[in-house]
Amino acid sequence: MDTESWKFLRSVCILSFLLGSCFVYQSLRVVAQEQDTQPAVTLQVNASNGAGRLIPDTLFGIFFEEINHAGAGGLWAELVSNRGFEAGGQNTPSNIWPWSIVGDQSSIYVATDRSSCFERNKIALRVDVICDSSGCPSGGVGVYNPGYWGMNIEEGKKYKVAFYVRSTGDIDLSVSLTSSNGSLTLASEKIIASASDVSKWIKKELLLEAKGTDHGARLQLTTTKKGSIWIDQVSAMPVDTYKGHGFRNDLYQMMVDIKPRFIRFPGGCFVEGEWLSNAFRWKETVGPWEERPGHFGDVWKYWTDDGLGHFEFFQLAEDIGAAPIWVFNNGISHNDEVETASIMPFVQEALDGIEFARGDANSTWGSVRAAMGRQEPFELKYVAIGNEDCGKTYYRGNYIVFYDAIKKAYPDIKIISNCDGSSSPLDHPADYYDFHIYTSASSLFSMYHQFDGTSRKGPKAFVSEYAVTGKDAGTGSLLAALAEAAFLIGLEKNSDIVEMASYAPLFVNTNDRRWNPDAIVFNSSHLYGTPSYWVQRFFAESSGSTLLSSELKGNSSSLVASVISWKNSSQEYIRIKAVNFGDTLVNLKVLVTGLDPNVMKVSGSKRTVLTSTNVMDENSFTQPEKVVPQESLLEMAEEDLTVVLPPHSFSSFDLLKESAKIRKPVSYSSYQKTSTV
Repeated sequence: MDTESWKFLRSVCILSFLLGSCFVYQSLRVVAQEQDTQPAVTLQVNASNGAGRLIPDTLFGIFFEEINHAGAGGLWAELVSNRGFEAGGQNTPSNIWPWSIVGDQSSIYVATDRSSCFERNKIALRVDVICDSSGCPSGGVGVYNPGYWGMNIEEGKKYKVAFYVRSTGDIDLSVSLTSSNGSLTLASEKIIASASDVSKWIKKELLLEAKGTDHGARLQLTTTKKGSIWIDQVSAMPVDTYKGHGFRNDLYQMMVDIKPRFIRFPGGCFVEGEWLSNAFRWKETVGPWEERPGHFGDVWKYWTDDGLGHFEFFQLAEDIGAAPIWVFNNGISHNDEVETASIMPFVQEALDGIEFARGDANSTWGSVRAAMGRQEPFELKYVAIGNEDCGKTYYRGNYIVFYDAIKKAYPDIKIISNCDGSSSPLDHPADYYDFHIYTSASSLFSMYHQFDGTSRKGPKAFVSEYAVTGKDAGTGSLLAALAEAAFLIGLEKNSDIVEMASYAPLFVNTNDRRWNPDAIVFNSSHLYGTPSYWVQRFFAESSGSTLLSSELKGNSSSLVASVISWKNSSQEYIRIKAVNFGDTLVNLKVLVTGLDPNVMKVSGSKRTVLTSTNVMDENSFTQPEKVVPQESLLEMAEEDLTVVLPPHSFSSFDLLKESAKIRKPVSYSSYQKTSTV
């Protein structure tokens, strides 16, 4: 090949390369522009006056059941477990677990007997001290209680200890809070009394201030004095509880932060019992705490002293600003039923329970409430007749008797039936019907449309228990939370028929997990919220707000969204909530119409996103904030908001509604037309 031909061929190759490079660059540029400027999905929002629909004030609340030691060893701050020695049964001698002895068989002998001064709980503990001051160990002998897997004792905090004691001789008793093995004393006081002072039962109270911290501490009662001592109804409570009402502060705050509009209590299966003999009976849970007999909850398999009783539940509802929904037994357990012909005593028990809450202080049961320190009635507008009993033989017959009696005495009370009326009409009168759903993540996500076709006539729906369970849930996964978020958006959009909804269960003490998953996980000293808990926080402003008309357009099979208008004390917002249940990111363009641009405009305010690197990610005591919402500033151009929804995420975007005359300065260094996560 000659020189001229070679030069020509080289020029052609160079030109071809340059042209090809230019084509590739232009192609990539077009693709990038299309990805940036052409959202895959559009959310159209009508924000015009009168176009929205008010959401019921009661839509989102909480359901408290005594399960997983949610109350005993949880929200109820009592530190002593089996404080009256009743858990071992009424036959003596009996098991005193979790109490144990300090000393050995050569120095001490303990046994229960039926000598208590309380008629409803006759069991007491007799302690025979065999050794004397010269033969006993230096620290004395006696008994100790480790509480519920350890007492959380903190330096500088005060603890009120109370117990009943009697003896045949003088007593010299040390009352101590110690480390888990008893080797370190955190606080201690002595009770010294002559035989004449303690020959009959007497209540002793003292205040202990901790000089150290131990999250697994215990309470000890010890002596070096030979003789016999009887003790009963031993209590240890932190002085610092919410309003002094006995609720553990950190767990209480987790509930308050959800901003619940109602609280359903005390169960659940806890109300039914495996057998009626072990069902929750409210009359056994009122009056002075030391007179309450307690009972064995045979569904969840543990003893409760019932310090958290009928009165305390109403107090809790008032404290958190939530409407109480009392669930009572209708003569049916998991295994036995009362025939309708014999149901009237149970009906009277329910009427008495309502009178306890609402009755005048001079009424029979209102006077019991007044004696407990509450003259004014509690507010009670909702009751549920039974729990998950619709299919039982006598439920419908029993229900009608309850319904008629309650409506006659309290016509304003709203009554909730156990029977589901979402797909077909009920065959009995009711103000609400109960709907429970526990299922897989994909199934619950698809139930976003569950109430779309439900008749708007007749009673309203109360979704009192919902959650993702099974392998999708883990012990509280992101995947479960995302499906629940989609389901709640569906309830929000159907809130003309669904008036109340609550997750279940609310609490779990990690030492006794009877159900999985749960919203709030705790031990004696620490806690965290699962992703399911954080989802509920996204809906804190929904109750009582306005649902705006909205529609997703485009490829939105993995998306669910809703839009509300809500107000705080001084400003008004539009909140967009969107679940991306798919594994690819989605560009979402939001178009807000219906606002007169000369009067009102919207501007970016806050973006909140719940997501993680893996859909099965969970929170834990070591990583309590692995999956929690992340907040950031939301910026937007005039009347234009395009956001990116990450794969497997739940996002909310608050747009501030403000006068069109107000123009806030924009920081151009941080200004972006497309807001990305």
